[in-house]
Amino acid sequence: MAPSPKAVGFIIMIFKLIELARTYDPRIGYKGFCSRCDRDHGLVIGYAREPAVSLLKKLDGTGRIDFDLPESEADPRFSTDYLYGDARGQMFGVLVCRDKDGNTGVLKAFSGQYNSAWKVSGWVPPLVDVDALNRICSGVERMIKRMGRQIDGLPGDSPERKPLVDKRKAVSQALMKDIHALYRIPNFRRELSSLPDIVNGNGGIPTGTGDCCAPKLLGYAARHGLTPLGLAEFFFGKENLSGTKKHGKVYVSCSNKCGRILGYMLCGLDCK
Repeated sequence: MAPSPKAVGFIIMIFKLIELARTYDPRIGYKGFCSRCDRDHGLVIGYAREPAVSLLKKLDGTGRIDFDLPESEADPRFSTDYLYGDARGQMFGVLVCRDKDGNTGVLKAFSGQYNSAWKVSGWVPPLVDVDALNRICSGVERMIKRMGRQIDGLPGDSPERKPLVDKRKAVSQALMKDIHALYRIPNFRRELSSLPDIVNGNGGIPTGTGDCCAPKLLGYAARHGLTPLGLAEFFFGKENLSGTKKHGKVYVSCSNKCGRILGYMLCGLDCK
């Protein structure tokens, strides 16, 4: 059974829209092309800017992401110190939404995994079935690593090297297809599709597609009948190596990953 909105931090009436209207951001920060409708769908940052700032302050103040639990139950893995080391920061996001009874609340998510953990109390879960993901990855990843060690032990001109490299590539590609098939992506028309069926554009599916904050948040809202009123994502931690992400800054969705699936995910929202 999916966790209830309350279990992931949907705090009823913690923010009143009349209070958030002061910081309403009309920019469309999350959009993509929908092949079903043959047009773009988008979502504004809207009422989410202030809750994003509040979450940033909460992370700064508590020094951990499992702050919904008593300090005595804090897990060292979920300290924000992790984001100032080799991890070099991470994206976080909030979605302001309304339930069918008209109550307003906020969902929160982190991108990808946090220090190897997919699920953390109070945060929206991933779109992938984690147990199924672990089952298909465990043995195959060991095989890929074993082939990698064999390749590293062979001379560059060895006749055995290229066939082994090709085999490792084929196994890796097959694994990625199996992983992508595990992602079940909902939209606001109450439709559910696999990731390969909804990705727009040419080329392969980039690693991490579907794991960013926006897809997690929108997917959870769609599954639970919640209507989004605004979404905002910010970066927390040490600046990334490319210098494109800085602590505390709000960023709109990327086009190479999220932009290829958000059109489908937002489909039906304009009908609500």
